[in-house]
Amino acid sequence: MLRLGFVLHLFIGSTLAGIGVIAALVTGYDTLYPILIAALIGFLVAFPVTWAVARALYDRA
Repeated sequence: MLRLGFVLHLFIGSTLAGIGVIAALVTGYDTLYPILIAALIGFLVAFPVTWAVARALYDRA
């Protein structure tokens, strides 16, 4: 399950970080620190999301 979690986090983390960056830019925060903070928050939020998706995939199998 750990390898699946790494692969899922690669995709889920980059997607949520990208969503955070786009949200920061749309709301007018166009300097370095708000963009980095938004990307970091998206990356960190991806951990429980990845765990839930990996768990659901393993429970289904």
